[in-house]
Amino acid sequence: MTGLLEQPVFTGAALGLVAGLGLCLVLWRLAARRMRLVDRVAPYLRERPSTSRLLAEDTVLTPFPTLERMLRPLVADASGLFERLGSPVATTRRRLARAGSRLTVEQFHIEQLIWATGALVGSLALALVLAATRGTGILALIALVVLAVVGAALGRDQMLSRQIAKRENAMIAEFPTVAELLALSVGAGETPLAALDRVAGRMQGELAGEIRLMLAEVRSGEPLAVALERMAGRTELPSLARFTDGVAVAVERGAPLAEVLRAQAEDAREVGHRTLMETGGRKEVYMMVPVVFLMLPVTVLFAIFPGLSVLQMGL
Repeated sequence: MTGLLEQPVFTGAALGLVAGLGLCLVLWRLAARRMRLVDRVAPYLRERPSTSRLLAEDTVLTPFPTLERMLRPLVADASGLFERLGSPVATTRRRLARAGSRLTVEQFHIEQLIWATGALVGSLALALVLAATRGTGILALIALVVLAVVGAALGRDQMLSRQIAKRENAMIAEFPTVAELLALSVGAGETPLAALDRVAGRMQGELAGEIRLMLAEVRSGEPLAVALERMAGRTELPSLARFTDGVAVAVERGAPLAEVLRAQAEDAREVGHRTLMETGGRKEVYMMVPVVFLMLPVTVLFAIFPGLSVLQMGL
């Protein structure tokens, strides 16, 4: 009798959950389809492409390219939603450049939607299991689904932040060696551009890749100072910004570039040494946690236990 009563309750909870999600999607879609003045005027003001859209390259991220093209309008609406929630397109584009990623902002948002969709499917399955086995309330299940979807989207964003930190740490570690090699090349009589080309061709790593990209911009017609400024803007590292400013000033004013590079390499080593000491200090604090909460109680127990045993035997 109890099982017969639980079955309609479970069915009603599942139907209510699906109906609530459907209503939320309908309301979100209606809000996203509102036309703004900028959207109405943009087709008449933007520059038209010189080639046909049928011949344009279309990068796909999923094994279902047709379905992905059909869902592109939804992705555009989701991009607007991400921008309204605090992820502007310019900021996302700059972060992707700092991470060295070839993804566009739209492709990054597609990946966020893929992560959120996977979390939605998994959380819905978990919610149905919890409702069937433990009779969890509908509000708790909706909160679980919403938190899972939002957490997945934020998880992809956090993954991008980790990629940025990892790449910039690698560039900081490579910078002293690159500066020393540039100083040796310039001291041997090479021009700054030739020295940069030699170092970029002989080295591997994130900083060498940025230098190769900067040299490609110079070969395409950009001035060296502008290309160096763009490289500093793509990385946003203070040491690399000082390096590009020093190289640009030395090239424009004829200053001794070798001495400038050696001084910057020494400064970069000092910064790396200071960062290493700070990291070691934080690790030392973290090491105190197992010592205080695990090893010290066990040591005190071994020291006190014999005395307690003697006292118990004496009593």
